[in-house]
Amino acid sequence: MPWGQLEKDNWFKEQTIKRSYRDEVVSKIQRLSTNFDIQQYGALSLNPAAYPLYLLKSKKFSNTKKTILITGGVHGYETSGVHGALNFLEKSEPAYFDKFNFVCVPCISPWAYETINRWNAKAIDPNRSFKKDSPAEECQLFLNAIVSLNIPLFAHFDLHETTDTDNTVFRPALEERDSVKQELWPIPDGFYLVGDSDNPKAEFQKAIIDSVRKVTHIAPADSGGKIIGDPAQQDGVINYDVKKLFLCTGFSDAEYTTITEVYPDSPKVTDEICINAQIAAVQGGLNYLISQL
Repeated sequence: MPWGQLEKDNWFKEQTIKRSYRDEVVSKIQRLSTNFDIQQYGALSLNPAAYPLYLLKSKKFSNTKKTILITGGVHGYETSGVHGALNFLEKSEPAYFDKFNFVCVPCISPWAYETINRWNAKAIDPNRSFKKDSPAEECQLFLNAIVSLNIPLFAHFDLHETTDTDNTVFRPALEERDSVKQELWPIPDGFYLVGDSDNPKAEFQKAIIDSVRKVTHIAPADSGGKIIGDPAQQDGVINYDVKKLFLCTGFSDAEYTTITEVYPDSPKVTDEICINAQIAAVQGGLNYLISQL
């Protein structure tokens, strides 16, 4: 039987705090106040003092420049997405900030960050919940915040990871929660992207892959030409119907969108390489967009 509220409550009680959102994330956000306006757009009702939610916006914001959105931590356990977003803002060349406006929400799911979870505290996957009247508080607060900015988005980079625990922890938990058999596929060893099947922007995705290739290896397709069960459209790229699935990159009408997927469990990488791969992905995409202006 699918889980009822009792099973969800029991699952929540089993979760433990494993790291500090305030020490590892909020402290880094606050260090960026010289170049970015920092806005608190809400807090998780589970513990508002522990889980404030932050958005960073370019101080030199101009209506004459196109706006780039960077998101991380939709799934809290995907560590390099959070720190890749923050490190990009801290370390990238000023030329990017002269060309574009930036809005960054580096950690959409702070409770999940601390407990190293895919789901939120109510056993909901945020990255299937970016829709009106979302069941995930994290998603609804984010959507409200972005709508309130009233800014058209040119591009959206959503930074993720695919980990071994997808097969050992999270998909088995999903099968148990929903009482629906879940297909398992080999976790690809390397970096890949998820584009939008309705708006694939193949050259944009290729530019990102080529940039990341200088930092880490790209995930090969399996013997059936697939990556995590979906056909590879080009080297290291698959496409999803992001709007139909209510993924984060599907909430807006941004002209360019991509979801990065780093593989942190590869013996070929370190935590630093994973973060640098996220930075290279954003930079590669921005370099392409600059060439199209």
